[in-house]
Amino acid sequence: MEYKQALKQIDEGRFEPVYVCYGSESYLIRQFIRRISDKMIEPEHRDFAVSKYDLAETSVQSVIADAETLPFMVPRKLITAGNAQFFTGSKDSGKVEHQLDRLTEYLQSPVDYTVLIFMVQADKLDERKKIVKLLKEKNVLVPCLPLTAEELQQWVRREAKREDVTLTDRAAEQLILYTGGHLQTLAAEMEKIALNVGRGGTVTEELIEALVVRSTEQNVFILIEQVVQLRLDKAFALLEELLKQREEPIKIVMLMARQFRIMLQVKELSKQSYSHQQIAGQLGLHPYAVKVAEGQARAYDTEKLSRIISQLSDLDFKMKSGGIDKVLGLELFLLGLAV
Repeated sequence: MEYKQALKQIDEGRFEPVYVCYGSESYLIRQFIRRISDKMIEPEHRDFAVSKYDLAETSVQSVIADAETLPFMVPRKLITAGNAQFFTGSKDSGKVEHQLDRLTEYLQSPVDYTVLIFMVQADKLDERKKIVKLLKEKNVLVPCLPLTAEELQQWVRREAKREDVTLTDRAAEQLILYTGGHLQTLAAEMEKIALNVGRGGTVTEELIEALVVRSTEQNVFILIEQVVQLRLDKAFALLEELLKQREEPIKIVMLMARQFRIMLQVKELSKQSYSHQQIAGQLGLHPYAVKVAEGQARAYDTEKLSRIISQLSDLDFKMKSGGIDKVLGLELFLLGLAV
């Protein structure tokens, strides 16, 4: 079942007795659970109506026993069970023995007063397993995967509308770039920005520059973007900011090398007609990072990217061996990229 379809059914007051939320976007999983809780349970009933389990510590048969137990002082109850690794192909290293036949039995005749949500941090389930096949037949598998670049833009616009602020396309793009496209970070930064401008206010690129907290990795990512766009003044200003924050030049070189390797890999996989989602899965990246890397890679051919990676390797060696001043080496490298 698609995520949006599941939310639509929930908003209409229709709940499946069991859901399996899987994927690496934990923010979507939390939002899904919150939506069900808000629609299904009155606020004053939540202390009695909501139970949480960790399947690394509790057996699935114990969770089902709770699901089958009549709710106490409330009409319905919600049960969440995390770390449901038995739906994946990974080896379960836990000490708890899960009797999946018990879950199969429950799925044949679930109670109508409980909604049971399993959660698993994995982008794929093992569809060879009988229990996964059964859940797929019942259409209760809900993927919570990283959003595509286009979906992120739509999500940010919806959040801006909800906060009653104006956000231009360029400002939205900058916000996504500065947060790496991670929804939890995006949501937190959007809330902070909205509080700053107030309802009816306008979010500018300058405001995002001033307010959004960026990691070292993200700053290096942006620095390379500035070089690719031939904005050397901004690139050097960002490098100076990193150095003022006492970031080690060797670490900056390492992160640059990583980004250029990603650009090369994305370029090669794109030639093989891989989609952004497929490339993200192959490289273990966020789809938005793939989109930006693909755009950056257009400025270089494969040979140039390979040469840049080799230059960074040489620079790393010279820095570590004392063959060049670290800051000077970084500055000369950046100037060389723009030639």
